[in-house]
Amino acid sequence: MPDTVQLKQIASQIRRDIVRMVHAVQSGHPGGSLGCTDFLTALYFKILQHNSSFNMDGNGEDIFFLSNGHISPLFYSTLARSGYFDVKELATFRKLNTRLQGHPTTHEHLPGVRVASGSLGQGLSVAIGAALSKKLNGDKHLVFVLCGDGELDEGQNWEAIMFAAHHKVDNLIATVDFNGQQIDGSTNNVMNLNSLKAKFEAFNWIVIEMDGNDMDDVVAGLDKAKSLTGNGKPICILMKTIMGKGVDFMEGSHEWHGIAPNNDQLAKALAQLPETLGDY
Repeated sequence: MPDTVQLKQIASQIRRDIVRMVHAVQSGHPGGSLGCTDFLTALYFKILQHNSSFNMDGNGEDIFFLSNGHISPLFYSTLARSGYFDVKELATFRKLNTRLQGHPTTHEHLPGVRVASGSLGQGLSVAIGAALSKKLNGDKHLVFVLCGDGELDEGQNWEAIMFAAHHKVDNLIATVDFNGQQIDGSTNNVMNLNSLKAKFEAFNWIVIEMDGNDMDDVVAGLDKAKSLTGNGKPICILMKTIMGKGVDFMEGSHEWHGIAPNNDQLAKALAQLPETLGDY
């Protein structure tokens, strides 16, 4: 099991993959992908009890759903680097007939993808259904889901949040990427979320907070969330991140939500991200 130093090294390679994938096709979403890299690295390489041989049902293992599917470069790199498919396939990202579509889909049968995502607002509902299924099947494993903060503008989320608490879906850990940015600007300007902690607690969830770009804090936060499951309430992690984390000229700006770096910008980004596992 990797320690936090090793997890940071893996995260650096995944960040390299992200900027190279998006640059190669001049299309994709680097900002949120880079911001959530530490989280997904810790989840897949340390926390999640999962099997890269992959069965769609996910029986007998923890499962993860990516609701904010536009950060697919991160998801694909994480899956490949943790053994779900050959890392070389990352070079096909967003190309014709690829299994690595701009948003994750299921009809390509890419290992690790259990639901099409990217139509924002739906992933939490799917995860709740999967968590209830595990309860009905006597499966003690957990369901994890990652949502964006701007995604919470979608009303379906709040129906799901109310439903999960009412039905005591306490084998669910929902993480909100709280970077304060969405495609049109800051969340404060587009649709102010105010206190998400107070909102989730008012809906009868257990809420913890963590720094999503501090690997030690991410591991500790995920461990704490796991320890709080089984207590009759769903768990929410409010994860503070910086959009574009790891590439200084991308950090903190909504402008990098969905644009690709040019050749010079790619070179500058890669210079800041050590190659640790070998580029694809």
